[in-house]
Amino acid sequence: MTAVDARYVIGVDQGTGSTKAIAVDRSGRIAARTGVPVGLQHPRPGWVEQDAGEIVASVETALTTIAAELDAPVTAVGLSSQRESAVLWETATIHPVGPMLGWQDRRTAHAGRSLADTGIGPRVRNITGLPIDPMFSALKIGWLLDAVDPDRRRATAGELTAGTVDSWLVAALTGDRRIEVGNASRTQLMSLADARWHPWLLEQFRVPGGVLPEIVPSDRHTSFIRTIPRLRGVPIAAVLGDSHAALFAHGVRAPGTVKVTYGTGSSLLGIGTTNGAAGLVDTIAWGLPEPTRAFEGNILSSGATLVWLAGLLGCTPERLADLAVGARPDHGVDLVPAFGGLGAPWWDDAARPVLTGFAFATTAAEIARAALESIVLQVEDVVAAADATGGRIDTILVDGAPASNDLLAQLQADLSRRRVERTEIADLSALGAAHLAGLACGVWTSAELEVLPRPRTVFEPSLEPRIVERRRASWNAALAKARS
Repeated sequence: MTAVDARYVIGVDQGTGSTKAIAVDRSGRIAARTGVPVGLQHPRPGWVEQDAGEIVASVETALTTIAAELDAPVTAVGLSSQRESAVLWETATIHPVGPMLGWQDRRTAHAGRSLADTGIGPRVRNITGLPIDPMFSALKIGWLLDAVDPDRRRATAGELTAGTVDSWLVAALTGDRRIEVGNASRTQLMSLADARWHPWLLEQFRVPGGVLPEIVPSDRHTSFIRTIPRLRGVPIAAVLGDSHAALFAHGVRAPGTVKVTYGTGSSLLGIGTTNGAAGLVDTIAWGLPEPTRAFEGNILSSGATLVWLAGLLGCTPERLADLAVGARPDHGVDLVPAFGGLGAPWWDDAARPVLTGFAFATTAAEIARAALESIVLQVEDVVAAADATGGRIDTILVDGAPASNDLLAQLQADLSRRRVERTEIADLSALGAAHLAGLACGVWTSAELEVLPRPRTVFEPSLEPRIVERRRASWNAALAKARS
């Protein structure tokens, strides 16, 4: 690289199970990467918590480690994060108050049903694009406030700040009080029409406006990072939700293509609006600075299903895939992983996990294959709903750690009867954050960014249609039992 090219952009992806960081040079090459695990607690059934302090420490460790490996200056940092998880902190001290409630947390299910029973659900969805559900941040923020500020006095005065993970990290690293527009759209407190906190929503969810940070575009620079010596003088130049960052890294800028990120849960995301498609939600992909609309379907349990079953069978998630190879395609076993209800396209909080079609002769291989198929069949349910947004979707872009498994990618192609293109770039959400940060800082122009290499592996459908039809029918029957 020349002296002009010898600069890096760091992309950070703060996820449910780990924080990852990569350093990208001007050619688009990933020059360094690192990862830091983070813990997850389940103090009660349906409760999912994380330590907000540990989350910040993991990001600081990742940034410090990767910056020490680089041979040239860092121009900017891009931040990708888990989205709906909620944190409450003291504004002046930036000290967390209570646990961070994870996006999977279901402790507010009863509060959500009570609110929905008042009949406000359609209006909430019209304003936010989202159904009333414990996944989104508004109910979580209400629960946290009830625990430490039941009369909302401190929240109203701005002594407390509530936000999603991106706003918490930005506050801890730079001192700024702000939230990125795409993440704000996941709180269920923002109006999609004008990208502002909506007074009626704040009233319904009992969240004072004074507790919420300012909504800003995705590419607005923060103040300089102040907690990491090697990065003092460097801003966070871009912030995106993790799924949004993956979509940006894929190079998707217009309607017609969807991407699916396999992770603890799964997310389907595409540019455009739902056009009334049942089971999908409307959201904001990013604001540059004007918001770009997107449609999405969220699946609550995908990779988490493999972790659970691997623990039950005394093996690893990777071993499950090896086991599954030995099962017949028409094995007849279905696992519906509704551990915390079902997300898109059903949004059924009352659904319960079921295992059907098993007998004395059922093997671990068949159950392992059923677990993998539960991921791709849930995804197909959402993709089928997405067909209604503007015509049949023929190609699915996939990413996320589980996507590296060839069997999973092939099952997605087979049971969806669609072409699957898997990115061969690891840490795609971190890369998307780095790409936008570099764009915001002039490391790349838009044209240069579009032609950066994006290697992919293609999987075409190969399973007989009659077997696919039987598997889908069996899956639908199992879904009906889970939801009855």
